Amino acid sequence: MKYSFKNDYAEGAHPRILEALIQSNLIQQNGYGLDEYSLNAENIIRQKINNPKSKVHFVSGGTQANLIVISAFLRPHESVVAAATGHIFTNESGAIEATGHKVHGIETSEGKIYPDDIQKIIDVHQNKPHQVKQKLVYISNSTEVGTIYSKKELIDLYQFCQERNLYLFVDGARLGHALTAENNDLTLEDFGKYTDAFYLGGTKNGALIGEAIIINNESLQEEFGFHLKQKGAMLAKGRLLGIQFQELLKDDLYFDLAKQANQQAMKIKDAFTQVGCKFLSETFTNQIFPILTDSQIEQLSINFDFYVWKKLDNEKSAIRLITSWATTNEIIEKFTTEIKNLK
Repeated sequence: MKYSFKNDYAEGAHPRILEALIQSNLIQQNGYGLDEYSLNAENIIRQKINNPKSKVHFVSGGTQANLIVISAFLRPHESVVAAATGHIFTNESGAIEATGHKVHGIETSEGKIYPDDIQKIIDVHQNKPHQVKQKLVYISNSTEVGTIYSKKELIDLYQFCQERNLYLFVDGARLGHALTAENNDLTLEDFGKYTDAFYLGGTKNGALIGEAIIINNESLQEEFGFHLKQKGAMLAKGRLLGIQFQELLKDDLYFDLAKQANQQAMKIKDAFTQVGCKFLSETFTNQIFPILTDSQIEQLSINFDFYVWKKLDNEKSAIRLITSWATTNEIIEKFTTEIKNLK
């Protein structure tokens, strides 16, 4: 069987999570997120982001988090601005549009968007009320091409949104990997301060399932629970999510796992660099995008599985490789040996 570098959720869950689920299995708890584990996990998150007024809600997956947050925050005539590489624009089967909200995609080679990009969208939608009104800016960190935002870039976006009465929402499916990247200068506390809402992804960083939605803007908090229930996201056995985040965050296992995934990816990146390979984007997270010839891709595909991400010309394409918290040194050694033998 081929080893897969297609994603960072091919494995089940970190053993400590499974053990915590087993140990607590027969202890009765309240339902719908009112169990002691979920409440404790919420408190841990508020402490880590240094925002006691934030509200935390646990849901099962990233698309669900994006769908519920955006549809809850927006009125029917309001729209979203996102990178054209953004998950809501390319990989959620039109989930946001299905709720009646247009997504404006901004073309970007590095996966990031900036205030000037957003302003251009606003400028061509001045014919109100005949055109939709931009209200929410969606970004991912790390982005879908593995890049990350700097602290200055996040603050600039947040201040721009504040000045123009826009919400800033961060998809944090791989936020752990962004925060532990070697070139990162942001902290979890910054996301509690410079966003209206964001989520902390568990699915792609050691959990069985689960994302933690954190709403910092108090005006958006009060009735969010109704949206969770209406969209089928309020689990009767909410303990399943609470236990996982409690275990991941109580002693920073979450960040240890993300750092491990990043370090394994950088070993692969170094191996490609040594054989003269170029990359689609410069990344320091657990996603890398080497550019290879078709014959090299075929050679690596014999024993390893990955996505061919983007065809660049008749002879070369960029592939996407993703490492996880469970990618072993043995696998890295086998893969890097094959890289060194590329023809």
